[in-house]
Amino acid sequence: MLEVQDLWAGYDDVAVVRGVSLQVADGEAIAVLGPNGAGKTTLFRSLVGLVRPKKGSVHFEGRPLHGLRPHEVVRQGVAYVAAERELFPQLTVLENLELGAYARPEGARQRLEMVFELFPRLAERRGQRAGTLSGGEQQMLAIARALMAQPKLLLLDEPSTGLAPRLVAELYRRLETLRRQGVTILLAEQQVGAALGLCSRVYVLKDGGVAFEGEAADLRGSAQLRMAYLGGT
Repeated sequence: MLEVQDLWAGYDDVAVVRGVSLQVADGEAIAVLGPNGAGKTTLFRSLVGLVRPKKGSVHFEGRPLHGLRPHEVVRQGVAYVAAERELFPQLTVLENLELGAYARPEGARQRLEMVFELFPRLAERRGQRAGTLSGGEQQMLAIARALMAQPKLLLLDEPSTGLAPRLVAELYRRLETLRRQGVTILLAEQQVGAALGLCSRVYVLKDGGVAFEGEAADLRGSAQLRMAYLGGT
């Protein structure tokens, strides 16, 4: 579904992502792990057109994404949830969700029912302003809003940021439901245990490049590998 080849990206003359190649198949959940500054966010922003790649290619279902603007990437079937969530705080939960469907208005009512079933707390708070929600509720709203665009591929950048362990576990149960429903997921994460429980394969970034690529079970089962690539996390 997604193929990234020798991608270089950064800001001004500084390359933050250096020669990254990765693949995501239809229906997979894939984790991109690594410490702060490894290049995870810049990689994701370059996949969705928020950062223009300096070199390399990004193809989605065989079509090039590199060079497209963010709204054009959404229309191709790729949705991105930033670590900052980027909600409209003065708008209600329902209004934020309705804005998420702007690129694909057909079937929006049915998708709204689907996200309320997936995140029942949002249904209870549909008339509440987004800025008054808790951190966990805001993360659920950010993901639900992305789902309103009916994505084939969902990109999540650090979805557990700022969440208590109980809320992280709840969030990942919802992501597992999405994976079982056939949504393809690519996520960047520092909560290694949660990511390895959801994802089948892993890419570990270090200094902007891929330091490790393999099965999640290999990292989950080997303290030596985790120490080597993730500092024992």
